[in-house]
Amino acid sequence: QLQLVESGGGLVQPGGSLRLSCAASGFTLNYYGIGWFRQAPGKEREGVLCISSSGGSTNVADSVKGRFTGSKDNAKNTAYLQMDSLKPEDTAVYYCAPHYYCSGPRVYDYWGQGTQVTVSS
Repeated sequence: QLQLVESGGGLVQPGGSLRLSCAASGFTLNYYGIGWFRQAPGKEREGVLCISSSGGSTNVADSVKGRFTGSKDNAKNTAYLQMDSLKPEDTAVYYCAPHYYCSGPRVYDYWGQGTQVTVSS
């Protein structure tokens, strides 16, 4: 089974920080890109950024540029989304998904449960 499980969401004040985790099982992150997506209620799901198989962030959305950073720890088979300077507009359910390459499609066309991030004072 190829599976990714998101965690680390929660309530944070505007300007605060949060780090989300994406734990992989059934495959190794070495040969895959990990895309981070988010979806607010009533809104379309949007791409946030993608972590390449080599560990760099790419395809960073303009809305989060300079504030969000992707990374991964191959030893833990886990990818991360570091979110700084959070804004209320960042409130959404965040999802991660495997890509064959960050420049290409997701491996599967289904989504996990995601993790809720709420930015509010």
